[in-house]
Amino acid sequence: MIALSGASGGVFAKVLQDKLFQIQDQYKELVLVASNTAKEIWKHELPKEKFNRYSIKEYPCDDFYAPFASGSSQFDTMIICPCSMGTLGRIANGISDDLITRAADVMLKERRKLILVPRETPYNLTHIRNMEQITLAGGIVCPATPSFYSNPQTINDLVVTVVDRILDLAGFRIDSKRW
Repeated sequence: MIALSGASGGVFAKVLQDKLFQIQDQYKELVLVASNTAKEIWKHELPKEKFNRYSIKEYPCDDFYAPFASGSSQFDTMIICPCSMGTLGRIANGISDDLITRAADVMLKERRKLILVPRETPYNLTHIRNMEQITLAGGIVCPATPSFYSNPQTINDLVVTVVDRILDLAGFRIDSKRW
């Protein structure tokens, strides 16, 4: 399951969708949920790109009847990319006020994989404490910080370094530059 909250960095979600589409044989079902703010930011940052590029089954952010809003569902991984610090803070403090935060709460309570990809910089102490709380609860905080080992030549090359790391953390087998 992938989710987008209202943070800058839609390009990370775009490349994540592209890469997940390429490895469809490695997962049973892929769903998408996005906040309204995420969709607005996408339009601003990626005006020529379709939001749901591969017609992934999409759930509205207020749909608490979505299967992954319950611990009895079989969804085992959630990636929130990009993840706003507001969303991260609500998850860290157990506030399930929309489908994204409820699904994240389910992932944590069921001890399943939750990966949050904040793009914010710099961090204030509240951000750091919330990231610590997520980590202590079993989640993974993977900031959208590109690596330079592969000598990236374009912005897309930089984005791929982050997305490959996310997919690696999620347990997917991907062909990626390794140190």
